[in-house]
Amino acid sequence: MCIFTQPVISVNNTQIFARLTSRGTQYLAYQMNYESRDENAMILPVPVRRPATEGSLRFIDLKEYESFFSDLNLGFPFRQQLSFGCSGSGPKSVAGLEVFMVGNYIASFVPGLADFDRLSEQFPLPESIWASLPRYKDFGFAVFQLAAGNLKPHPMAFEFESGSSSIFFPTLHIHDGAIHGEEDFDHVLYLQHAGLDGRVYGYRNSETCDRATGLIRSENEAENFCKTEKTKGIVDANLLVHRQIIRGTQRNQDTEIVVSGDPERRSLNLRPLLSYAPWTLIPAALVWFLWRRGKVRSATNSASQGSGEVEIGEVSIDAKNDPS
Repeated sequence: MCIFTQPVISVNNTQIFARLTSRGTQYLAYQMNYESRDENAMILPVPVRRPATEGSLRFIDLKEYESFFSDLNLGFPFRQQLSFGCSGSGPKSVAGLEVFMVGNYIASFVPGLADFDRLSEQFPLPESIWASLPRYKDFGFAVFQLAAGNLKPHPMAFEFESGSSSIFFPTLHIHDGAIHGEEDFDHVLYLQHAGLDGRVYGYRNSETCDRATGLIRSENEAENFCKTEKTKGIVDANLLVHRQIIRGTQRNQDTEIVVSGDPERRSLNLRPLLSYAPWTLIPAALVWFLWRRGKVRSATNSASQGSGEVEIGEVSIDAKNDPS
C-alpha cells in the first residue's frame, strides 16, 4: 500500500491507477482513506530510471477531479461505486528538498535513500527499515505530507521516469514502523496498456478475469466513462482500463504486472468476437451457409442456361441440335 512514517490507526479503500507511456515514463495515481492521530507522511517508492535527479518525477494536481476513481469504476458495470471526499487542510512542508503544492498536499520527491536526511526530522523512518528492503536502494520516493484526522483525501498523482518495463504498484505496507510478512489488503488496482488490449476477450462482468490477461477488463474504452481531459494526461482515452482486486490477508510486497508490446499503440484484436461463440457464431454460420447455397444454385442455373440445355422432368433436350 504505502509506507507511513508515523503509526496510523487505519488505512483502507486503497485505489491505485498506473500507466506506462511510449516515452519511458509511468503515471501513477493513488487514493485511500486513512486515520492518523498525528500529522504524518506517506512514502511511495517507485523504480525510477538511474541516474535520478529531482526532475525525474513530476507531481500532478488532481484536486479538481476528486471522482477520478469513482469514474474509473463506472467502466466495470454491476459493482457498487465508492465515494470519495477531499481533505480540507494542508500539512506542513518538508525541508531540504524542493516542495510542491499539489492540491491539498505538500509533496517532495526524494531521488534516493541518501537524500532522506533532507526531509523534515518530524517524519523519520528507522534505518533498519531501509536496511531490510535492499531492492529500494535504487528507487526514488514520492513523499506526501498528510494532516491528522480521519480523512478521505483527493487522489495523489505523479509521472516518473521509469526504470522498469513492468507496471509498478507500491503496495508494500509499513504502518507501524515494522515490516510484517503478511498484511491485510483492501486494494483495487487499475491500469492501462495497449498490449493488454490486444489480447483480451469480450467483457463479461465486473468480477470475472479475462482468461488471456488474468485481469478484469473494462466494458469500453476510457473515454466512455472517465473525464480523461481532467486527468491531465494520466488516462489514455482510447485504451481499455484493466483492474485487479486484492483483498484479505496477502503477502506483504509491491505489485508488478508484466506487460509486452507498445504501451499506447493498439493492435488489431479479434478475440472479443470469439468470446461470444457459439451463440453468436452459430447463427452467423447458418446465414453464411444459406447465402453460399444460394450462390451455388444461382451459378448452376446460369451455367445450364448458357449451354442451351433445358431439363424437362428426366428428359434432357439439346436445343442446338433439335432438327425442328
